[in-house]
Amino acid sequence: MKIARVTLSDRAANGVYADASGPEIERITGRHFAETLEWIRVLLPDDRAQLEAALRRLADDEKCPLIITTGGTGPGPRDVTPEATRAVLEKELPGFGEVMRQQSYAQVKTAILSRATAGVRGRSLIINLPGRPSAIGECLPLLMPAIAEALDHIAGFRPRLAQL
Repeated sequence: MKIARVTLSDRAANGVYADASGPEIERITGRHFAETLEWIRVLLPDDRAQLEAALRRLADDEKCPLIITTGGTGPGPRDVTPEATRAVLEKELPGFGEVMRQQSYAQVKTAILSRATAGVRGRSLIINLPGRPSAIGECLPLLMPAIAEALDHIAGFRPRLAQL
């Protein structure tokens, strides 16, 4: 299964520090899916136009059934991931963001500031995750059953979940 992971971070894109969130997405997803995964890795600055273009390319040209973004979901001026995602979606699936906020709020009371969302473009599921690796570790495992079900509906196949 082809999966794209897109990290949004001005500092990581400029080489100030290494992207830790993208590899965490791969680690967790690899543990939960029994399929062989083919990764497309994208690292971008917090730029709405670049993210919109990347999401369109990954969904329309690369035909990735699953596209996971990390970063840019907060209230800051450079946090534009939800806006860029909504601009390319055909159907929004707000339940993904609701579950992540609820789970994260139990750990960190500022999690309510997250504006993460998800939705469908063509035969691709796009999900926004928080930018911190620890938040990815808290949220992504909870989403796996819904991801598998969504892919069954929109892409025509259900990935096998690993028995953990």
